[in-house]
Amino acid sequence: MRPARRRPGGGSCVDQKPSYSAALSGNPQSATGAAYPNGNPDLLYNRPGARNTDSAVPLRRDRPPVVHNYSCDGPAPGNLAFRWTYGSNVAARNRDPRVQVVQYNEDSFVMRQNVCVHWEAPFTYLLFGNAGALLIDSGATDNAQHYPLRETVDAIITRWGQARGRKNIPLTVALTSGEDIAQNQGLVQFVGRPDTAIVPKPLEVMKRFYGLGSSWPSGTGKIDLGDRVIEVIPTPGTHKDGVSFYDPYCDFLFTGDLLFPGRINIGNDRDFVTSLERLKAFAASRPVKWILGGHVDMMFVPGQYYPRFRNYKPFERVLEMTPDLIDEAITSAKAVQGKEMMLIRPDFVLFNGVSPDQRTREWPAGVPKIDTPRPF
Repeated sequence: MRPARRRPGGGSCVDQKPSYSAALSGNPQSATGAAYPNGNPDLLYNRPGARNTDSAVPLRRDRPPVVHNYSCDGPAPGNLAFRWTYGSNVAARNRDPRVQVVQYNEDSFVMRQNVCVHWEAPFTYLLFGNAGALLIDSGATDNAQHYPLRETVDAIITRWGQARGRKNIPLTVALTSGEDIAQNQGLVQFVGRPDTAIVPKPLEVMKRFYGLGSSWPSGTGKIDLGDRVIEVIPTPGTHKDGVSFYDPYCDFLFTGDLLFPGRINIGNDRDFVTSLERLKAFAASRPVKWILGGHVDMMFVPGQYYPRFRNYKPFERVLEMTPDLIDEAITSAKAVQGKEMMLIRPDFVLFNGVSPDQRTREWPAGVPKIDTPRPF
């Protein structure tokens, strides 16, 4: 038994359990969030001896697997309203996750490589269906200690399978370009993984995998995840083996290096224009909510972008692009076709036949000239 406390001026009192106070409930306006960070302890939501899982989603035991209906009116709801980690001035001191994971909705995940692990900080996407999962792109680092992509993907798949009552979930790993070293290096982490199909990198073999051997670059391929069929659109231009992916569940176009808010290095300007026009025609026949590319280089200030090898990017533009930017990209691509030049636009910069470190003193008409913030 605890000893009684002596009252000032005489008498004694016994320590009592503190009563719940709304002012100490851990809300942002509380004087302190340390006293009751999880609410009122008297309510006994977690009684002694209670068995709890690490998830708010109940695990399904001894029940048939969940079969999700991927048919819906309009895009499936989801949320990208957050800020990506943006690196550090001193990369060696960065303590952010090596792979940032955001769950857009119950069956769609967006991941980003830490900019202090690789300055290009590529995005990868993990999509689930009733019969399997698809990983789009694999990042810029093969070392699993520095960039634990497979470990991260395995953890997401395990958790998703527990919630859906599924043990074996086949995985397909596909690239927006097998030539792009900023998106193909993590592929080696999945070699030998059970129940995993890796889309071959060589162009001719990749064409046959998607059933595009005789029609490339026309036509479309398919990856069936089980009631969620991802369409594959040939889009060479920045790379000769470039492809884009369309998800009819979220109405997303995944465009890799072809179109993204950043420095777009054109490999073949004729193919680049043709692929953008093909993408426009495809988007006209399908609902497209957002275009999601492979990187973000642009700042939130129109036309301003981060140069290569920068590992601290605190003023980045958002990842998602609206489909009307395809028209602007076509107009800009035609303006640089046949010329060695760079062209700055509000949401991207085109480099055609010039160094990706090229600079220009001429600020383009129609782009607001706003000084960028200066980080310390």
